Amino acid sequence: MIKPFIISALTTDGFIAKDTNHAAYWTSKEDKARFVEITKRAGVVVMGQTTFKTLKNPLPGRLNIVYSLNETFDGAETTTDEPAILFKKLEERGFKEVAICGGQSIYTMFMKSGLIEKLYLTVEPIVFGKGLTIFNQDIDFKLELVSEEKTPSGTLLLEYKVLK
Repeated sequence: MIKPFIISALTTDGFIAKDTNHAAYWTSKEDKARFVEITKRAGVVVMGQTTFKTLKNPLPGRLNIVYSLNETFDGAETTTDEPAILFKKLEERGFKEVAICGGQSIYTMFMKSGLIEKLYLTVEPIVFGKGLTIFNQDIDFKLELVSEEKTPSGTLLLEYKVLK
């Protein structure tokens, strides 16, 4: 069974970005290293087209899947599949994990599917004051803290299990 997870960085005041065009280059080197390690282990990253467009290039060493109705992107596959269908197709291709990488609508769709098993959250010691939250609809899931690590720069690396 494929193990899907959400991976995201948040400001201390709870934002993933200032706006839809804000790339995640504001995060710490520890967050970037963790992101690369975890997503390369999974082998596949899933994101929306707005998030993909904030990247300089497709993420190397990983299958990049972008949710898009009518655009195609060099170095990425596109899909409109419901989460369960996408996971089934990826499992048939031999993937064991799937990294859901944003943005807000994609995080919400996958969390609401009830199929997410873990959340890897980085809390950065920075505030934006306003911006985009990780989810854009009401969601009610209980989580269990699996691990926590505080880096020398004050970044918190958190891993949560979604309780079913």
